[in-house]
Amino acid sequence: MTDTKTMKTAAPKKKRRRVSLDSKKTGAGWLFVLPFVIGFVCIYLPVIINSLRYSFSEIRNVAGSGFETTFVGWDNYSYALMENPDYVEKLLESLQTIAFQIPAIVIFSLFIAIILNQKMIGRAAFRAIFFIPVIMSTGLIDEIAQNSSMQQYMDPTGMIQTGTEAGEEAAKEAEAGNQIVSAFEVAKLFENMAVGTSLVKYVVEMVNNIFDIVNRSGVQMLIFLAGLQSVSPAIYEPCSIDGASPWETLWKITLPMVSPMILVNAVYTVIDSFTAQDNVVMTFIKDCYEGKNGITSGKERSSAMAWIYFMIVAVVIGLVALILKKFVFYQRKE
Repeated sequence: MTDTKTMKTAAPKKKRRRVSLDSKKTGAGWLFVLPFVIGFVCIYLPVIINSLRYSFSEIRNVAGSGFETTFVGWDNYSYALMENPDYVEKLLESLQTIAFQIPAIVIFSLFIAIILNQKMIGRAAFRAIFFIPVIMSTGLIDEIAQNSSMQQYMDPTGMIQTGTEAGEEAAKEAEAGNQIVSAFEVAKLFENMAVGTSLVKYVVEMVNNIFDIVNRSGVQMLIFLAGLQSVSPAIYEPCSIDGASPWETLWKITLPMVSPMILVNAVYTVIDSFTAQDNVVMTFIKDCYEGKNGITSGKERSSAMAWIYFMIVAVVIGLVALILKKFVFYQRKE
């Protein structure tokens, strides 16, 4: 009779769960944006909710207890769109400006990025020069420029305002004289071509606003440069062997490869133009909030105007993204 020995079987070791690389990247991304998410939920989200509530309310000051709100439905929105003609006029003016600026800024920044991507002497210096206007137009320098005491006494043409009719006439003449080109000059240039007056007007505005275009193209240029440098040179080698011209290479290789950057820059340009400090709608809403336009109870009405403006911006961004998305090419890496 043999002794039976109880054998203890060791429990199988638990396999460690392996985290995929994509999950690690996702976790790192959420960790990176976590401060913004916390700040948005704790600070910005309550302000957004209050702004939306005020846009549907009427605010009345109560002595000793602050203010009270009364729900009025869509009255503030009806006032902004139906009773206030200045607001609709500013909206149309802003949309016309955006329609002009988007293609001009994107095309110009892409053109400069292609040039600066070539091998040349002083390439880094030229890149810095084109990005300087972005630095000069932000932060403390822009605040100093806006609050300059000399600018308060000078109009956009650089003429000192005298308050007389002669001074106003001189300012108008100087403004017309400071234009780089006129519609008549461009029409003379295109007189032998079948070009309509709308294209002539667009070219005139683009040339005369070249400073604003350069000033707003710095970030877009850097994004295009990053996209151009990410294109593998091996893609261009077969084209050069087959005898493709630079023009064909631009349309068949360069533009498809940087098409995602075109979409990004178009959306960025829309947001940047709609939220710029010199935007006519932004300035008008601010004036309404501060009661500078003679509007009573301007805070709730300005909130309604701001939400209408926000919806228009969202629709424009959606249309731009929807149109350009059809032409975007994403390279698949096997």
